[in-house]
Amino acid sequence: MQIIRSHPSLVDQVYEAILGWIEDGRYGADARLIQEEIAETLGVSRQPVQQALLLLRNMGVLINAPGRGLMVAPLDSDKVRDMYEIRSSLDALASGMAAERGAERARSEGKAFIERGLKAVESKVISELVSADMAFHHFIYELSGNRMVAETVEPHWAYLRRVMGEVLMMGASAKEIWDQHAAIMQAIADGDSERAQRLAKEHIDHAGEMVLDSLNGASGEDNKTAKAM
Repeated sequence: MQIIRSHPSLVDQVYEAILGWIEDGRYGADARLIQEEIAETLGVSRQPVQQALLLLRNMGVLINAPGRGLMVAPLDSDKVRDMYEIRSSLDALASGMAAERGAERARSEGKAFIERGLKAVESKVISELVSADMAFHHFIYELSGNRMVAETVEPHWAYLRRVMGEVLMMGASAKEIWDQHAAIMQAIADGDSERAQRLAKEHIDHAGEMVLDSLNGASGEDNKTAKAM
């Protein structure tokens, strides 16, 4: 029997490359993305680049640029607040259920996710840190035994990755983040639902507060500059 294995499509690979560049800060807020340049850099035709860019626009990571083309969307503080409020509750729920339903798997498999994160911390590559972070949270969603958790978050992952990259570029301690992840995983492995929920909520709330404080601070500086002109 011939087994057909699934591989990422060319569009998926281009999508991941562009999103990785945005996470790493190669394309910051308001940066314009040029199809021809991206296609040449990746060694592909313009068609998969165009499709990947449109996907990112539909997910709110990119917006239409003045005139023509696309640019990186500045982070919207209201959207970030709304997203982190939902994630705070959802991740707490998932972590609590994971402790109740997946403690054994957390004990046997959880260490690998933490080790991957710590290796990413050593690499200091933001896209690797974000990738490890996603893998950690997806594992907890899987342990929760509730498929709706991952399905609820999935449409928002691209924007979340954009925000996570921003958090790390703002100077958040990647080591501290992974210490928090390790504590959450330990609570799940211990089968302590209440502690897992509390730690997960504190973890997401802290990240959300950091982003919002930075965004609100930047807005305040912009307003001061405008008044002075």
